[in-house]
Amino acid sequence: MNEYVISREELRRWCSVPVEELANHPDRKMDLMMGEDKNALLKEIGNRITEEVIAHNAEGKKTVWILPGGIGGVYDVFIDRVNKERISLKNLYIFHVDQWLDWEYRLFPATNLRFSMRGKMTQTFYARIDPELNVPEEQRFFPDPADPDRIDKKIEELGGVDTILGGVGCKGLVGWNERPVSNVHHITLEQYRNSKTRIVHINDETIIAYAEREFGGCYEALPQNGITIGMKSMLTARQAIFIVMTGSWKETVVRVAMFSEPTTEYPVTLFPASVPQCILCCDTKTADHVISRKYQDAPILQ
Repeated sequence: MNEYVISREELRRWCSVPVEELANHPDRKMDLMMGEDKNALLKEIGNRITEEVIAHNAEGKKTVWILPGGIGGVYDVFIDRVNKERISLKNLYIFHVDQWLDWEYRLFPATNLRFSMRGKMTQTFYARIDPELNVPEEQRFFPDPADPDRIDKKIEELGGVDTILGGVGCKGLVGWNERPVSNVHHITLEQYRNSKTRIVHINDETIIAYAEREFGGCYEALPQNGITIGMKSMLTARQAIFIVMTGSWKETVVRVAMFSEPTTEYPVTLFPASVPQCILCCDTKTADHVISRKYQDAPILQ
């Protein structure tokens, strides 16, 4: 069976939708949470996940999350409310979506707060929560190349994930689930949908994007490898919230995430077919595509 491939005409059509029409567009596959104030949007998400824990605690239920490392504004709101409102996290299970690996596919030491997810989240997240309320250490999970199956087995044991939070790369990566790139091997959509926690070699386009954004274009400053939770576990989520607020180079992936059928070309497109509620959280600038404003009548993407 032939797999779906995004056409140039579809890209042109999606990128041409005026930003004010996105949220209520009849063809959208994700809900859009959009506004001018990035901090207000992050606060709204922080309150949303806090209320989920409160509701589950009241029902005596576990809460299971997959979390990234780079959304401090969301975590600030969550941590502040947990400490002030005395919200117990004893029934919260957190799976951290990915970690960097060095060129020999080893974890960085936890003292390396830039490239160790364990080190970063221990210091900037868990250490800020009152110990009486905190997530038990045995309920904090980080991908580990020494035992890649541990996370998938535990998520299956828990009955799946309640909420996944994540960023989205310019070509649709979630975690280190990037588009497969090879001249000699083909990964089918079904294989990708069932991918488990695994070690990956990071695509050049992702290295370039990170280096340009954070290291002044010094590509050598970035590790080459990572380990990520795979799609199989992430697609068990009942809610996915994707935060995309990094400006012009994410304008196209916002449109693809909202309108495309599932394709490995943009892995984020796999979520709407499996996850009951998908929310794309964007500032207005990132959602407002330049083609919709400047090139409506220009002969591009024809």
